[in-house]
Amino acid sequence: MTAARASPKIDAMRFRQIEVFHAVYTTGSISAAARALHVSQPSVSKVLHHTQYQLGLSLFTLVRGRLVATDEAHALFVEVSEIFERLTSLQKTVGNIRNVGGGHIRLGVVPSLGLHVAPLAIARFRKLHPEVTFDVQTLHHDALFQALYERTCDVAIAYDPPLHPRMKRRVLDMGQLMLLFREDELADVGDAVPISLLDGRDMVGLTASGPVGDAFTAELKRHDVVIHEVVSNQTFYIAAALTRCGAGMTVVDEFTARAGCEPSVRFRPLDPPIRFQIECVFLEDRPPSKAAEEFIALLASIIQEIRTPAA
Repeated sequence: MTAARASPKIDAMRFRQIEVFHAVYTTGSISAAARALHVSQPSVSKVLHHTQYQLGLSLFTLVRGRLVATDEAHALFVEVSEIFERLTSLQKTVGNIRNVGGGHIRLGVVPSLGLHVAPLAIARFRKLHPEVTFDVQTLHHDALFQALYERTCDVAIAYDPPLHPRMKRRVLDMGQLMLLFREDELADVGDAVPISLLDGRDMVGLTASGPVGDAFTAELKRHDVVIHEVVSNQTFYIAAALTRCGAGMTVVDEFTARAGCEPSVRFRPLDPPIRFQIECVFLEDRPPSKAAEEFIALLASIIQEIRTPAA
């Protein structure tokens, strides 16, 4: 469904009416909608009443003191939801365009780089350039383009980011996956762990870890290795925390492994190694500012600095 296919009734609604209807429908009450929109209850009631009168539809009925959406409201919400998201995205983009400046860097990073690498880089950069401010957010791969397009971030740092015709990619370094395990899980382990050693083992799995997780899954299949996934999750640092707590060994990126290591937990690269590219991405028509370029160079140097041999 796109805005171009909207029904005549939707076309007749203003954004404020769409916003109020969406809030009432999703929150289930006038008072909750008013709180969500930061306006008064009478204001919400007035807009909703005018919307129903204008459309000639009864959108909500009062049942035992509660607002209940009608069939017409359910049908209208299907049409409204995508338009609401598009208009909200447009408002966000306009606001971010107004706030663009060379002295402010909006940075998006994959969650595992947000544990240590990005904070260290930002702290060092701020010592060199105290006038530069940052806005930092963690992004999963499927949210990269939207964040860049809406200008909630200027540059993003990710592992093997997805291809997109409007995104430019720049390789900063290479990383590799590590097996993270407690000392009592693997004895007399060498400098690397053969993938075959994982066959039949209890492991914390990654159900949606992007291209890097997909590469690990493909390698398991290639070597005909079947692991026993005792816990599934979607983020490397949660997998690492589960391993530290004794839920089972896991495979994570090397930066998560280093950031979360403690005396009772070890990490080793896999054999054969599974590597990935660490890349900076930005919109093709919106290259990084001078400050952002300097920060990217510093970040790349820090990545090289902390990539010491596994302990």
